[in-house]
Amino acid sequence: MKNLKVSLGIVALAAALLTSCEKTSNDTNNTIMPPSAQDFAAIKALALEDHTQQFEFDAATMGTLITENGVQIEINGFCLTNNGNAVTGIVNVDVVEIFERGSMLTTNKTTMGRMPNGDKALLLSGGQFYINATQNGVDLDLSCGMQVTIPTALTGGDDLLMTMWQGVTDCDPLDPNCDTIVWEQNAEAANQRIEIGGNPNGGVQTPAIANVYYTFFQDFGWTNVDRFFNDPRPKTTILVDVPVGYDNTNSAVYLSYDGQANALAGLDTYDASSELFSEHYGQIPIGLELHVIFASENDGEWLYAIKPATITANGTIVFSASELVTGTYAQLTVLINNLP
Repeated sequence: MKNLKVSLGIVALAAALLTSCEKTSNDTNNTIMPPSAQDFAAIKALALEDHTQQFEFDAATMGTLITENGVQIEINGFCLTNNGNAVTGIVNVDVVEIFERGSMLTTNKTTMGRMPNGDKALLLSGGQFYINATQNGVDLDLSCGMQVTIPTALTGGDDLLMTMWQGVTDCDPLDPNCDTIVWEQNAEAANQRIEIGGNPNGGVQTPAIANVYYTFFQDFGWTNVDRFFNDPRPKTTILVDVPVGYDNTNSAVYLSYDGQANALAGLDTYDASSELFSEHYGQIPIGLELHVIFASENDGEWLYAIKPATITANGTIVFSASELVTGTYAQLTVLINNLP
């Protein structure tokens, strides 16, 4: 298991350069040839690059960075090291912040958290963040925590149950096809409460400073402010059948729970024999209303289909080739963000 900490620009460039020329349009029946894994990885990498904000500060100071969404990140330059040596001079910082379902989908950063038994279940997010500091292209280490102050209005308001999660991956982070994050709570994070409004006992202190999460990120890489989605109804697994030629290398299937704008589930299992995607953990509430999203790539744009569904026990949801639509990254983002 590796903490995913990579140079986002390098990943986007590598994936784009690997884009193949295998896709052709069949003029006889006007069908779309499924993309290569590299094609699909490339559009996700470009979306992640589009979400990347760049900052710099002097390592002799306290770096205070304000993101496009008003998140404040404070990094103590004296806590930065390079192979154990103190850092001096200008430091570059890459920041990605993700709050909405559209951004989660296009960057493939779902909110699936690992449960104590190893299964995965949906998390509700107070914000996903990638933060990394470099100097002359070399990743730096952090010997003390950085304070990150997050407006709670970005994800629907104060939630006293939020805790800290770390993003990890099972694949090689230098592989351009490796872009899936799983969120885990280590012992330290599980005991780290999120303060709201600066009140160490939780809750809102005063209107002047309320409605923000005060957090301390312990490492560079991916960090998430989350809690598990809670629904008392009986749970089930589901299957999703996608068009011929698509699998978990060149497409993905996502679940957008109605009413949960700051969460996106992903079906992480694909059975090559049955050619079905699966949620095999049995964590989806029966009777839940949601939207199922198929996503892939076509000629540098997104290929997708979105359909509403109400979950039934052990049900199968089917996507046909005739349902697939090609659209831009911006169009798909808006569509997903506007789901109920």
